Amino acid sequence: MQEKQPFILPIYNKKAQYDNVLTCMLRFCLTFAPLKQMYNMKYLVFTFLPVPCTETVTDVLAGVLGEIGFESFVPADEQLEAYIRQSQYDASALQQALADFPLRAVRITFTCRECEDRDWNEEWEKRFFQPIVIEGECVVHSTFHREVPQARYDIAINPQMAFGTGHHQTTYLMMQELLHADLAGKCVLDMGCGTSILAILARMRGAARCLAIDIDDWCVRNSLENISLNRVGQIDVRQGDASALTALDETFDIVLANINRNILLADMRHYARVMEPAGTLFMSGFYREDIPMILAEAERCGLTPLHTGSKDNWAVVAVGKGACTTGNTPR
Repeated sequence: MQEKQPFILPIYNKKAQYDNVLTCMLRFCLTFAPLKQMYNMKYLVFTFLPVPCTETVTDVLAGVLGEIGFESFVPADEQLEAYIRQSQYDASALQQALADFPLRAVRITFTCRECEDRDWNEEWEKRFFQPIVIEGECVVHSTFHREVPQARYDIAINPQMAFGTGHHQTTYLMMQELLHADLAGKCVLDMGCGTSILAILARMRGAARCLAIDIDDWCVRNSLENISLNRVGQIDVRQGDASALTALDETFDIVLANINRNILLADMRHYARVMEPAGTLFMSGFYREDIPMILAEAERCGLTPLHTGSKDNWAVVAVGKGACTTGNTPR
């Protein structure tokens, strides 16, 4: 990452908006709050009441607050909750940020309270992350789960973000693709790897090696933790985006890209360049109505449609460069 970025993501895609909410909320539950308990960090909870209160307004507000030290955000009806370490709070910086708020027609008031101490792992386990079984073949769980279903592939993930646990439809769809693919001895590229759950599953299913890339240093650190937790090797994790592929002198049998529509459209040519002549690209992070746009760009990149799938209107697309070698058939 070239510069420090707030947790908020661009608003050009519905999945990005969903990422904002859950990524920030779960990062707090799983990371900042446990750190608070370990090192006696005190947190303040601010409740912001913007008028009008729209998704755009709360996204911009979270971005502004992220620049002055706020770490996590939880949207609710007509308000946005934001968390900041007590030691990092600067009242004058907040007042100035609100005075300079870029959406001039928005009026923002707020209240503040100290965050109560609680067992955040227990809260997360109760409210959000339960073990999930995919295709009866793969179970994804966290280390704090006490009852875990048995499956051929057992993946432990301590997520510091919302995506990459298998619970979101796009991750689920991508894992389904990996469970159906012939990965034995293949080289895999995982773009926008997040928790690296896809690279981990690929290695468990026989892939020879994986390269996992994410622009977020947070994801890189979490990936390394999860790889170590699952005791899998031959996964190289790097920080960067699709531009990092231009310096690669290696090619891949399988490319995985679970990101969002606009990034896929912009970066697909880079993925195609590093694919083996008979390689396969699996993409998700967009809706069914986006499939024609994705396939049109794939065709421009010299890639052939193989099949598509969906879950709750989220979509997955598989395209190939020449003959398909993954063992998948059109669905």
